Amino acid sequence: MRKKPATVRIARWSATHPWSAIGLWVVFVALCLFLGGAAGTNKISDEESGVGEAGRAGRITASGHFIEKPEENVLINAANGGKLDVATARKAAEDLTGKMKALPEVESVGSALPSPDGRALLLPVTMKGDTENADTRVQPLLDASAATEKAHEGIRIDQIGTGSTAKGLGETLGEDFKKAELISLPLTLLILLVVFGAVIAAGVPVLLAMSCVGAAIGLSALASHVLPETSAVSNVILLMGMAVGVDYSLFYLKREREERRKGASHLDAIEIAAETSGHTVVASGTTVVVSMAGLYLAQEATFASLATGSIIVVAVAVLASLTVLPALLAKLGSWVDRPKVPILWLLTMRSSESRLWPVLLRPALVRPVLTLVVSVGALLALALPALDMKLKQPGSDDLSRDIPVVQAMDRLTSAFPSKGTVHQVAVRAPAERAGEVETALKTLLSRTEGQELFAHDQTPTIRASADKRVHTVAVGTPHSPKSDGARKSLELLRAWVPEAIAPVQDAEGAVGGKVAQGVDFTGHLEDRMPWVVGFILLLTFATMVIIFRSLAVALSAILLNLLSAAASFGALVAVFQNTWAEGLLDFHSSGAVVSWLPLFLFVVLFGLSMDYHVFVVSRIREAALDGANVRDAVRDGITRSAGVVTSAAIVMVAVFAIFGTLSMVEFKQLGVGLAAAILLDAVVIRIFVLPALMTALGRWNWWPGNLNSARRGQHAAGSDETRQLRLPQPVPAGATQYGRRPSYGQGFGYGQEFGGQQQTSSREQASAPQQHQQSCAPQDSYGPPQGWTQQEQQGHDGRPDLYPR
Repeated sequence: MRKKPATVRIARWSATHPWSAIGLWVVFVALCLFLGGAAGTNKISDEESGVGEAGRAGRITASGHFIEKPEENVLINAANGGKLDVATARKAAEDLTGKMKALPEVESVGSALPSPDGRALLLPVTMKGDTENADTRVQPLLDASAATEKAHEGIRIDQIGTGSTAKGLGETLGEDFKKAELISLPLTLLILLVVFGAVIAAGVPVLLAMSCVGAAIGLSALASHVLPETSAVSNVILLMGMAVGVDYSLFYLKREREERRKGASHLDAIEIAAETSGHTVVASGTTVVVSMAGLYLAQEATFASLATGSIIVVAVAVLASLTVLPALLAKLGSWVDRPKVPILWLLTMRSSESRLWPVLLRPALVRPVLTLVVSVGALLALALPALDMKLKQPGSDDLSRDIPVVQAMDRLTSAFPSKGTVHQVAVRAPAERAGEVETALKTLLSRTEGQELFAHDQTPTIRASADKRVHTVAVGTPHSPKSDGARKSLELLRAWVPEAIAPVQDAEGAVGGKVAQGVDFTGHLEDRMPWVVGFILLLTFATMVIIFRSLAVALSAILLNLLSAAASFGALVAVFQNTWAEGLLDFHSSGAVVSWLPLFLFVVLFGLSMDYHVFVVSRIREAALDGANVRDAVRDGITRSAGVVTSAAIVMVAVFAIFGTLSMVEFKQLGVGLAAAILLDAVVIRIFVLPALMTALGRWNWWPGNLNSARRGQHAAGSDETRQLRLPQPVPAGATQYGRRPSYGQGFGYGQEFGGQQQTSSREQASAPQQHQQSCAPQDSYGPPQGWTQQEQQGHDGRPDLYPR
């Protein structure tokens, strides 16, 4: 007897021991959250995240072990933005200085400095403690500034610094994500209500996805002690977890319901779903994990962190679908379809074949070559703007100008340019060379004097480490980080620094800062991208060959996903490198795409697109194994999978589109890019390109294999006379119009056609003598084999169980 696939064995145990499976899952999620919270999160430091010369500058600076104190800049200017009353401003500065010095959170307060144009005063304040949690201790300083502003008419006081900026942005962006969560959950539930027509059935996928997100966040915190974590990981886990968690549950639940409608018992329906949709979930999850693993080849800490978080949440979602979901379905029983939503329930339970999908598929099935040329041409036209893609690192200039703290930052950098865009020069040399290093840096600073590319409102201060081995100096520029002026000032400094320190023996120097990080990061990605993309394509191709035993299917999957990714990149460039959508999406175009986004987007899209591709092609292969010709198999497979794939795509597009409403431009671009790609993949690729391509290829779809030898349906059985002389075989639940559907696993390496052992149940063996006596009789009608007991036949719908017990 052939051993059943692992997905079936796991589902059977969970379905027969539901409380144990549910209890183990609850313990697992709780344990992940507890251990993750207890261990804390190890964040990526500046020296770990940098690449190129900017990364080297960060590591040189870090080796100096400078004690970083949180600093606040208090800007006093006219309330109306006009000319400042200097006397009133200085009196306010004195008042504020006294209040700040009295606060236990303040270490020191500097002297008020006038701006070069005389329109503002700057009061520097240094806080006690470290920079990590300055935002939680800065509120008393903000209160003091607000009280001083209120006491002095005609002035405005802005506070920008380590703690206040983090607090202001954190509150704004935190509200963004709360809003996204509050919208995404009800929206997902509403979509699933339309899909299932029942409240409990709609709630199960959402509940499961939320538990996956919680467990993954805890596991990610633990993993951060091996691979440090970036702050965006929790957002990516939420994004990916809700998308794949709901999708995988949807695949499983829809198949289980489909089999029950065909007459299978509840447990049989769960097992069939485990062997079909469960296998698809494993295959889809594997392709996503393989794609995300490609990010490790980028050799950059942020990408490694994003890859780790994504892999964890996808793996947890697959585990949930295979273990606790069967237990929930078994325990809920018929209650999963309650309470029923009027009208929606009737629509979801329609037994008639959809009239829409055959109409949509007709062009691809009737004129496949023409449809393929037109649809591919349209996608390539959409991809054209991607050829002009420009990349840049996100910065303060990409934030919404409606955020109060961002407005305050603009006023500060306008009055004091040296507080805005800053290049960090770092030099390391033997301690005995400290005097020579200081002389070299002073020479460097003298070259910047009179240069319009550099800021001159304050004299840069040279800092030395306690051991005199590391020296740093911050050189400001009046230009915004995204401007050509900022890049030119960086190029000048990088040319001057080696010349300045050349006389110093054993000295090494580098120029870092935000502008440098963006330039170096973009260059690093351009160098590493071919390796990452090549790895993903190769591994995904190998995975698809293993799943489908077909080079043609694997190659077409790669090409179609590349096509949809290119089209989505074109849409991304058209929206965000131009200004026409600024009002619609509430952003300010920087004329570029965030530098880390294309690679990450490509990896995510390639993995998620494979979800649909694996699911749809699996149903097409099932129909082909039943004996259908290619055209019928394509129509049957896509039509039968249309409901679940469309539902899953709508959920993904809705969740991703919500991220397009956030304030940070990188999340806007991520959300719009993902939503556009999934929409293109689910509509254009699935309705036109995929069916047209498979219809045009015909039997070459399964090359180098041959499905003819694997067919065991009526189309491959021979003449009527031959069928009458064959030993009759029980027809499992889920038989199609093409004949007996083989076990799903038989098409993917489990069955007889790939060297496996065909499963024969004990009940089939027991009934063999009676079946043999009837061997000359026609067997076109369904019915239980002779010899079954009355108890075995009770409730039988004319088709024996797929897995007799």
